[in-house]
Amino acid sequence: MNEHEHVDILIEHGCVITMDPARRVIDDGAVAVKGDRIVAVGETSELARRYRAARVIDARRKAVLPGLIDAHAHAGHAMLRTIGGADGDAWTAACEAIYTSASDEAFWETESHLAALERLKAGVTTGVSLLGGGDSIMRVDDPVYARRHCDAVVRTGTRSIVAVGPSRPPAPRPYTRHGASGNSETYDVDFERMFDVCKDIVDACHGDADGRIQIALMLPVFAPEHYPEVAQYEDDYRREAQRYMSMARERNLSFTQDGHRAGTLDFAHRELGLLNAKSFMSHAIDLTEADIAACVETGASIVHNPSAIMSIIGRCPVPELIDAGVTVAIGSDGAAPDRGYDMFRHMWQCMHYHRRHFRDPDVLPHGKVLEMVTIDAARALSLDHELGSLEAGKQADIILVDLFKPHLMPMNMPVYRVTCFANAGDVCMTMVGGKILMEDYRVLSVEEGEILERVSQVADSTFERAGLRHLLDAPRTLWGHSHY
Repeated sequence: MNEHEHVDILIEHGCVITMDPARRVIDDGAVAVKGDRIVAVGETSELARRYRAARVIDARRKAVLPGLIDAHAHAGHAMLRTIGGADGDAWTAACEAIYTSASDEAFWETESHLAALERLKAGVTTGVSLLGGGDSIMRVDDPVYARRHCDAVVRTGTRSIVAVGPSRPPAPRPYTRHGASGNSETYDVDFERMFDVCKDIVDACHGDADGRIQIALMLPVFAPEHYPEVAQYEDDYRREAQRYMSMARERNLSFTQDGHRAGTLDFAHRELGLLNAKSFMSHAIDLTEADIAACVETGASIVHNPSAIMSIIGRCPVPELIDAGVTVAIGSDGAAPDRGYDMFRHMWQCMHYHRRHFRDPDVLPHGKVLEMVTIDAARALSLDHELGSLEAGKQADIILVDLFKPHLMPMNMPVYRVTCFANAGDVCMTMVGGKILMEDYRVLSVEEGEILERVSQVADSTFERAGLRHLLDAPRTLWGHSHY
């Protein structure tokens, strides 16, 4: 009689899209999980003979995938997705006002709960979140805001790479702290204080929750050819680049930037020394040959955000980067002002965006865009040894996508169905590190209704405190016009 090896969970009879080096798609496949790790992936008949599981999950008519990875987004944005209409300047100004002056600890914790919940339900098990945004305005006057963000992610159960760094020059700039009793204090924060806060965040949070929380460092992009007003602050950019890259090397941290454009990657490499194999740079529109060469030379990765406003004003040359050997991941760019954390949407938009540019439907095969939210994204974040594919020894971050739905029929060509026709609402189970966080569409790790009720309360108080309620009014040109 054969001895069975005991495992905790056996997912069987699913269509397993492994994303392993052979890119196996196993029609009647199974995944065995013990503790937080995958121990085997193969045919159901084979694994059922080898393993006895405490829990068996029937994945019939479902796709079994590695958890999706969102390689670029912004903490804070999920609370601000409805404000400003189409007025980009008003949106950016609102971000600056809220992130520096009108947000309190409750804002950052509640927003993190909301974003983590949305990602969890969409099958996004790992996400990058810059601690702020709105053109590089970061909440780094006190480490407590990053701590609140991380605490909410830990309770939700997903993974987060939290990117912290200084706000863009000039500095000092005013920040306001709000107390629980309603009192507030405004004070100036210079680059020294921002650096010390970022160091404290690394010390307190990096590696938290058995590694589910990681801290990356970031800096605003120096782009005087695109934004001439920043040229006067070149010394600040050079000084901060040296300090933050030194910390990144000492602590073996990843590094990212938000908003690269033509010529800025080449400058960041040659003049600032910011590109290396642990760098992942976002947007990267209208790149020059020198920009692409800098990525090839250093091993830096690019994060493409096809649904972002930056991808309206310019194009990230994704096919050209891939052909040059550069790793390219997909990011959501956060949940605002006009998008969300549905990585299925972003895969679809990525394909059509570049096919329309080249007027060629053969650009970006379906398998490639799935790689860009799984194994390629893991590689861009220097996590491909742990995440991004279903392989023995890797973390058991696994999602099930229900394929037995009208918009996903007939039951053939699973990779095409996942990349072209599925959406976040089709994810029916999400597991992170061997722990089931959502099953049969029901979130198990947190009380979803309580979070949503809290979001409305905190958002209302934040808009009131910021004096920005007028940004919730519909623009007068919403109806009946061809342009805002």
